Amino acid sequence: MTFMHLITFKGEKPLEFTQSNEMLNATLWKSVDGDQFRAYVEGQIPPSSHSVKLEMLTSLQGANFDEVGDYHYIVETDIESKSEEEFNAWYDTEHLPGLASVPGTISAKRYLRLSGSPRYIACYELVSPAVMESKEWLAIRNTPWSSRIRPLFKNTVRELFVRTTK
Repeated sequence: MTFMHLITFKGEKPLEFTQSNEMLNATLWKSVDGDQFRAYVEGQIPPSSHSVKLEMLTSLQGANFDEVGDYHYIVETDIESKSEEEFNAWYDTEHLPGLASVPGTISAKRYLRLSGSPRYIACYELVSPAVMESKEWLAIRNTPWSSRIRPLFKNTVRELFVRTTK
């Protein structure tokens, strides 16, 4: 199993973010619509109220895996336990591989938040936000299976982030 830490904060970087080499080397993402920041950090980090441990569920190279993306789209959600098996099958066999194959997708990843909510996190590194409006992306989002699964989402957050050097 691979574990990561998700660091989230608003406004200025918390002090502990500047005191760890792992954190200093992490890519920092800023929400396009606000002052929310996030980073994914491997390795040991100082304990922090800004971090939560994640288990990596899936990591796929995208169609443009050899590029560096400036955009990071996330979908976080909870799902009732009675629907988790089908939800995970949908993500693992159709949804994540399908979106990874869309031109302009650099990577597609899924994590399980080990404490707190929403529990499931899907992340897509993209060359442009326009990727999410492409006919290929929309076709994957609008399959019959997607139409059955998406209404089961609870506590869902969707947000677009941009790479930053803050």
